[in-house]
Amino acid sequence: MPMPDFSDFQLLVLVLSTLLLFLYGLEHFSKELQEVGRDRLPRWLGLATRNRLGGFLLGTCVTAVVQSSSAVSALVVALVNAGTLSFAASLAVLLGAKVGTTATAWLVSFELTQIGPYLIVVGGLLTMLPLQIRVIGRAIFYFGFIFFTLDLIGQSLEPLRQDPRILEQLSRASVPWIGVLLGALVTMVLQSSSVVSGLSVVLVQQGVLPPEAAIAIVVGSNAGTTVTALIASIPMDAFARRAALMNTLFNSIGVLLMLPWITPFARWAIALGETPDQAVAIAHLAFNLGLALFFLPWTGWVGRRWAPAGQPTPSPQNAPV
Repeated sequence: MPMPDFSDFQLLVLVLSTLLLFLYGLEHFSKELQEVGRDRLPRWLGLATRNRLGGFLLGTCVTAVVQSSSAVSALVVALVNAGTLSFAASLAVLLGAKVGTTATAWLVSFELTQIGPYLIVVGGLLTMLPLQIRVIGRAIFYFGFIFFTLDLIGQSLEPLRQDPRILEQLSRASVPWIGVLLGALVTMVLQSSSVVSGLSVVLVQQGVLPPEAAIAIVVGSNAGTTVTALIASIPMDAFARRAALMNTLFNSIGVLLMLPWITPFARWAIALGETPDQAVAIAHLAFNLGLALFFLPWTGWVGRRWAPAGQPTPSPQNAPV
């Protein structure tokens, strides 16, 4: 079905409205999942104090399910503030969250957006059932809503393929430092690296954004996504603020180390991926996994060296319910 002709202003409003719907779906999906696991999630994260690798894997899995590293990072900082999670253990969980957040790019690259309407229907029907099933139904509904709005975003971006001005501006993101800076700034504004990575993959699928530019953008989004935890930690104690600060430091160091190598890194990912959009997902996963594996062995030393003095030993029994 051909897209109608739009003025620049109408096109901007269309793209922004679909993007806001995606943010709305992502936020509510995360909230519904946290509601489902309200009594369990803090205790699971509290158990991460026992094992560094366990904390890393838990952070990966929880973020992949919740689809928001920003939400998980803010929750981890809150648990550190509550004394449920130690400063050192929080670092392993935050590193795992970096890997888990790459799930969004993979889901979009496999073009699963068409299942959105089916999940919306199933989730809507489940909300009519008894209370516990109703909560799960809302989570399924918003999960489908995420895919549905991603499909809408793809359709709304279709006219951009015919606009040489937009294509010229977006192609500038292929310059590594411009792409990284753009990814960081947009993620700071939207407060979600999942949105930025998903949107980047959609733009590549539409042929609007070169994969090299998209890879630079998703690398930069890793620096921007730490803002949420930093803001959340402001009214909290020194332990929570230090955890948020170290999260920012890990991501920033990783982005700065990668910056001179983004072009060959992008070429490697493009050669490995079957399609350009899959190359973006591969690069996103490889960067975050490499970053996490590089810093994970150091979390114990960093925890002892940089933790403020005086935090009591956390216990899973202290987890809020």
